[in-house]
Amino acid sequence: MSLKEKVEAGIKQAMLAKDKTRLQALRAIKSQILLAETEKGGVQALTPDTELKLLTKAAKQRRESADVYRAQNRTDLEEVEMAELAVIEEFLPQQLDEGDLRERLLEIIQRVGALGPSDMGKVMGVASRELAGQADGRAISNAVNALLNNTNA
Repeated sequence: MSLKEKVEAGIKQAMLAKDKTRLQALRAIKSQILLAETEKGGVQALTPDTELKLLTKAAKQRRESADVYRAQNRTDLEEVEMAELAVIEEFLPQQLDEGDLRERLLEIIQRVGALGPSDMGKVMGVASRELAGQADGRAISNAVNALLNNTNA
């Protein structure tokens, strides 16, 4: 079942359950899918990789919006963003915890032969590709930086 089909089924369930927050989040995902399908000549079906990128982008937008609302003491809007983020994360792969992330990054660092902070670009290129959807880009960057600088990560 494709992401679009899962989202459409979720929309129907949310409508029946009268779950406005879930419905809003699912409609936002569907909107992004439709935009991706119609841009650049219109690909009929999105690849799993493209679907993952869409979901990751949507999740990142919700996190950033929630951070802004938190900084502005707008807890009402922050709660809406966090609720939508929870719905989006249901469709994303399981996120790596800190220990697993560190372990995977150490393996990548050894594989690419990185020796210090000057090799951060090499490591980030591989890590971003391999860990896409499994960890936030900022978390990957911070962990790589700490590991390459031999600090406690």
